[in-house]
Amino acid sequence: MFRSSLALGFLGLVLAGATGCQPNPPRVAPRELPVIPVSHPVTREVTDYVDFTGRTEAVQSVDIRPRVTGYLHRMPFQEGSMVKAGDLLFVIDPRPYQAQLDSARGQVTLNLAQRNLARTIYNRDLALNARLASSVSQEQLDQDKAALDEANSRVEAQKQNMKVFELNREFTNVVSPIDGQISRYYLTLGNLVNQDQTLLTTVVSVDPMYAYFDMDEPTLLLIRRAINEGRIKRRRGGAAIPVYMGLQGEDGFPHQGTINFANNQVNPTTGSIAVRGVFPNPEPPEGIRLLSPGMFVRIRLPIGPPHSALLVIDRAVGSDQGLKYVYVLDNQNKVQYRRVTTGAQQDDGLRVIDAGLKPDDWVVIGGLLQVRPQMQIQPERVAMPTLGGRPPGGETPPAGAPQPTSPPAGPTKR
Repeated sequence: MFRSSLALGFLGLVLAGATGCQPNPPRVAPRELPVIPVSHPVTREVTDYVDFTGRTEAVQSVDIRPRVTGYLHRMPFQEGSMVKAGDLLFVIDPRPYQAQLDSARGQVTLNLAQRNLARTIYNRDLALNARLASSVSQEQLDQDKAALDEANSRVEAQKQNMKVFELNREFTNVVSPIDGQISRYYLTLGNLVNQDQTLLTTVVSVDPMYAYFDMDEPTLLLIRRAINEGRIKRRRGGAAIPVYMGLQGEDGFPHQGTINFANNQVNPTTGSIAVRGVFPNPEPPEGIRLLSPGMFVRIRLPIGPPHSALLVIDRAVGSDQGLKYVYVLDNQNKVQYRRVTTGAQQDDGLRVIDAGLKPDDWVVIGGLLQVRPQMQIQPERVAMPTLGGRPPGGETPPAGAPQPTSPPAGPTKR
């Protein structure tokens, strides 16, 4: 009994010592709030526009075809060169047509001689009848007069026939009808070409240049409704409508032109209407023209006058089943979901916000995958970024917005 009590007492002392040596439980550090960049919307004037794709086309384009049949004799032009109206392009063997013309001239000479004879006979009979009455019968005078009239008619008819042969002889020289750039030889020397059929080459004008694009029916109705509601002033007196064009590899739309044609009906198959702009295509002093027919181009058509708008970087705008939204901060630095209506994206990467934002809202512009509605964050207040780091339209941050290098601490009240 004594040994058992002693053992139990010793075991109790060991357990008491072990319990007193246990360390204190670790303290949990407070959760750090994520640092998220936010910015005020940019306020500036913008112009609404719509973008299309199109193709360039020459203002004038001519298929060069012969107007007479014959064999190619000469081709005195360089392929791909610039030509002027009236420049000689092809020579068709002129000898058959020259022979026909010479024959027609001979016929005219022959008929002139016959007419002169008929006139001489008629004048002689008139003179005889004048010296001695009834020396020449009236029937003979009528025959003389008819012969003279017939000879006159033959002369005139033969002269008209000769004009046809003169034209054929002239058409053996194929000339350019317009100023422009010529294509290649489609046939070589010695080939037979057929009148009004054989394609010899093509010539296209180069300055100015057309750009055709198809405007969809919703955009057409949008523009017409805006005109009817007075939001777009209708141009009168032939005022030009500006349009802008960008080529492949170019930033933005650096080429300016004007709209000079819109079709009179909508294509029921595509639901679009054809529109055409005209753009200058000058030749630099030490270079070549930039535009050629058939190029793929981007078209920007402004609709309406400039107006003030709020803009945010495009990456700040999210999409929820087709509906656009942004995250904004409340006065407790909590993220709030805000539905917005968006407009066009600008060249500097900013997106127009037509409705849903105010100038003094703080918009989340980064770390969007880390934030959720009602989530508290530590805001890093910066100026609205743009593509390429350019200032947003040369604007300064809105009044009250801190500079990026010295972000204020604590919440900012709106």
